[in-house]
Amino acid sequence: MYAGRIERLLAYYTPAPMCIVNSQGKVSRASQKIADVFKYDNIVDYDIFALTGIKMAEIIEAAKEDKVLYIERNDRIFKIFCSFLGEEENASIMMYFQDVTSYDKLKTMYNEEKVCLALVNIDNYDELAANEGEDREMAILTELDILIRRWASELDAAVIRYRDPLYEIVLRYKDVKQLAEGKFEILDRARSVKTDADFPVTLSIGVGIGGKTMAETDDYAQDALDLAMGRGGDQAVVKNIRNLEFYGGKSQSVEKSNKGKSRIIAHALKALMAQSSKVFIMGHKNPDMDCFGAALGVYRIALSAGKEPYIVFGEYNETMTDIVTDAKKDGTYQFISAESAIGMADERSVVVVVDVHRPSIVESVELIEKVDQLAVIDHHRKAKDVLPNQTISYMESYASSASELVTEMLQYVTDRKSIRKLEADALLAGIMLDTNRFAVKAGVRTFEAASWLKRVGADLQTVRRYFQSNATNFRARALGVASARILDGGIAMSICEGKNINSQIINSQVADELLTIKGVEASFVAGQDENGMTVVSARSLGNLNVQSVMEAFGGGGHLNTAGAKTDVPPEQILKDIEDFLKTSH
Repeated sequence: MYAGRIERLLAYYTPAPMCIVNSQGKVSRASQKIADVFKYDNIVDYDIFALTGIKMAEIIEAAKEDKVLYIERNDRIFKIFCSFLGEEENASIMMYFQDVTSYDKLKTMYNEEKVCLALVNIDNYDELAANEGEDREMAILTELDILIRRWASELDAAVIRYRDPLYEIVLRYKDVKQLAEGKFEILDRARSVKTDADFPVTLSIGVGIGGKTMAETDDYAQDALDLAMGRGGDQAVVKNIRNLEFYGGKSQSVEKSNKGKSRIIAHALKALMAQSSKVFIMGHKNPDMDCFGAALGVYRIALSAGKEPYIVFGEYNETMTDIVTDAKKDGTYQFISAESAIGMADERSVVVVVDVHRPSIVESVELIEKVDQLAVIDHHRKAKDVLPNQTISYMESYASSASELVTEMLQYVTDRKSIRKLEADALLAGIMLDTNRFAVKAGVRTFEAASWLKRVGADLQTVRRYFQSNATNFRARALGVASARILDGGIAMSICEGKNINSQIINSQVADELLTIKGVEASFVAGQDENGMTVVSARSLGNLNVQSVMEAFGGGGHLNTAGAKTDVPPEQILKDIEDFLKTSH
């Protein structure tokens, strides 16, 4: 009786939209102003879910935890405050509606008009200049300049040309959203520019949004541009304080003709090693031939710097047995565990990480955290998560392998006579693994590196022995190829049955083999390792960016060679990949 009287008084005297809902979710009372929210003569006895689309459980939770709810009605936006009337278990709930339409419009306008910065870089500027005649070079660069300025003009944005390959564009957040919806089609426009070179014109775009200051927004844009270029160019990266978004990445990275950077990095690395107390060399977990070959090459650089280096080495799969056994028999190389390295390291030590730049898959993050100096040599496209505080960073996505990069560095800082045959064999094996025996991603510099390794003692017969597999793995590989299914668009998918300690190697071999089938453009192969984790290998002839596909599932790699590891069963992950391809391509 008393509660009912309070409800009547509240409904009568409240000068704002308000209604009272009983424990059954029905409206028991309402103020006259409720008509501003619901265009009905009388909403008493109406179900609150039917009126608002909000479940009673959500309303109760909002009343208990002082949460605010929102609805849109009659082109207006209302904020809803909920509170209990009474203390009994079946107490009513008062819902007070506040019109926040003007505030919401102002908030939207503020966000839409927020200033953002975009940095645009012409990726292959030097290579274009080298491949074109002087007149043609000027014509192409002028065409690109007009293209970028016209694009900025379409967005009502201001554009500043810093230097020949780099532009800064000042635009609004709503323009960035428009660009994202169009997947930054300026990238496609740039590729359509006609040149005499055997590669397309590509742009790298870094967009910074949401910085507390313009300086912070500029830092976001620079970080995004560095990431776009580190991933091989021909893409846009949008960065804010919370996340990164990627667009494009359809072209293969253009091989740099100038080796000046490898010479500079080689001398800088040798100098860093010379002034350090200890040198530790480390790759990724479960190392492969490329990782191992690059580690032996860096070991040789450290010896030339007068240091006694250590290779931090953990578990490895069966395919690495022969080369690891040969290295340990040689007696030249010191292999230690991550635990031992952590115990030996001090602040003046240097860690050289090869064939990886992501903390999640490096052999030991703890070792990196203990030292002040870190060098990274990697050929994978730059991922979101990168090892921090790199003293030296040599990340070139155009390169076929980490072994190729290290081979070039060796030529500048070591005596070729000091290179041991095992090091040359391991480096050549690393190059051959990541190029699928020179069939994929092998450029001029790849063959030059392989040729130099042959001259210093690499033996193809020995390298071929390192690639031999046992009969069990051979059968698993053959079954994987035989059971493949080919989808529309030339996508091949296969599952390697059972749990196999060498699943990563077998899957990648099956994926490579499937690309030799006529009509197949890309392949995805899944199988379980000895721990029941699903390993996915993805390959492409170039029309499909498998790196972006694998990144969506927690992995990464290159445009045409990528992979991922997940606890999702093989059948399900391939189905998820198939669904992803249907919605995103």
